Amino acid sequence: MAVSGFTYTGLPARVVFGQGTLAKLPEELERLGASRALVLATPQQEAEARALADRLGPRAAGVFAGAVMHTPVEVSERALALAREIGADVTVAVGGGSTIGLGKAIALRTDLPQIAVPTTYAGSEMTPIVGETAGGEKTTQRSLAVLPEVVIYDVDLTLSLPPALSATSGMNAIAHAVEALYAPEGNPIVSLMAEEAIGALARGLPRVVAAPRDVEARSDALYGAWLCGACLGLVGMALHHKLCHVLGGSFGLPHAETHTVVLPHAAAYNARGAAEAMRRTAKALGAENAPRGLYTLAKSLGAPLALRDLGLKEEDLDRAAEIAARAPYPNPVPIERAAIRRLLADAWAGTPPG
Repeated sequence: MAVSGFTYTGLPARVVFGQGTLAKLPEELERLGASRALVLATPQQEAEARALADRLGPRAAGVFAGAVMHTPVEVSERALALAREIGADVTVAVGGGSTIGLGKAIALRTDLPQIAVPTTYAGSEMTPIVGETAGGEKTTQRSLAVLPEVVIYDVDLTLSLPPALSATSGMNAIAHAVEALYAPEGNPIVSLMAEEAIGALARGLPRVVAAPRDVEARSDALYGAWLCGACLGLVGMALHHKLCHVLGGSFGLPHAETHTVVLPHAAAYNARGAAEAMRRTAKALGAENAPRGLYTLAKSLGAPLALRDLGLKEEDLDRAAEIAARAPYPNPVPIERAAIRRLLADAWAGTPPG
């Protein structure tokens, strides 16, 4: 296929990938000229954050272990107050999308440099995108001010990620790559990365679930997640991400699990307007049909398949469809409220994508 004209803008992030790479954190702080790090984490990962702060010694100025899903503005304001109180000159976010999102929210308000240390496959660390929740609705914005300066991928930190969370976090990552394949700003470079990413995760995730401490499988999955995050950072997202933002921000559904359930149905909705993207997705999955292949992969991982199992009530489907259709993201197929309502009904019930 002939390559037509395109525009590609690389993002200025430094990536350190491998095993045992967390040991390079002091060196990376030095490169940034930083000496008062605020270490960020969720309450569940507070012990890891404090252990990391202990390892940093005087370079760690404090720990904020209050990050939560969907980055509520009030949490960001509390973390910001602590950053100012201790005179932080850098944030170090250790964890998944919730923690990295908090680091971005602080950077948006202060322009503090960030080092991200992902322990899941969410991909937020590679994007100049921050999503924040206020008044029950989640909004996103793009700004280079929120792109982490350094990302340290340490395969060892993912070995203890529970199989169930590995599965949904990995499916969440795949969603970034699938939508990158039909994004309006797409280009051949991003498409190469997206197809490679889907393939790496489709190879790695089943082995990770079967043997969580398989280093080679974990490396494949983390490599795929990095590429998926890079795709998310380089192009805009479409219907799938809009639906997930609505379900998370307005109905409180868990982030990665929601992405896992919605993805096959969003792919089916867009299939007629994104045939080449679906072909490449299916090829990367080793499947004949992309939406069914995504559903089958999620099912094989033991991941959730129905929104009702995540706590969404059937009576919420009308309101969810209304919010999703109100301000749609650019999408290869027109957004119609009735069709979105049918998509959500299928996702709610957990039926295979039609």
